[in-house]
Amino acid sequence: MESPALVIRPAAVHDVPMIEALVEPLALQGVLLAKDRVVYYESVQEFLIAERTTATGTEVVGCGALHVMWRDIAEIRTLVTSPSARGTGVGHRLVQELLERARTIGVKQVFCLTFEVDFFRRQGFRVLEKQSQLIDPEVFMELLRSHDEGVAEFLDLARVKPNTLGNTRMLRDL
Repeated sequence: MESPALVIRPAAVHDVPMIEALVEPLALQGVLLAKDRVVYYESVQEFLIAERTTATGTEVVGCGALHVMWRDIAEIRTLVTSPSARGTGVGHRLVQELLERARTIGVKQVFCLTFEVDFFRRQGFRVLEKQSQLIDPEVFMELLRSHDEGVAEFLDLARVKPNTLGNTRMLRDL
């Protein structure tokens, strides 16, 4: 059951240490890729923060980012909830807000790399067997120019295979 005091808001630069703190334990477990702090600052505008009101103030209990990859496709990345918030609807709310952001900016499909296949299935995502069927060859060539590791993962490029966590590629049409 979702907390009525939950607020989803755009991230601000002062949230970066909390984003790092949420990601760190999962990065140590090999569930998420660790990123340098500068990467979080460079992409802070992509993030949403889930904040819950407590008796002592507000507590950041989750985050997630929407990264546009090309005209029609974006990626949900760095979706994390605190251990205390798991199973309370925080992840669902974050995904719904990120999907709404994608719709607002005109994205037609949203991609994710995840170990949480069942969770993302419940959010309307499907396992992507071959992204080569998804991407026009001309767009594929344009995406090859990206320096973003997430784009390289999406394209399933050989150079990122040693860094692949073994997670599942999933896609949702909007």
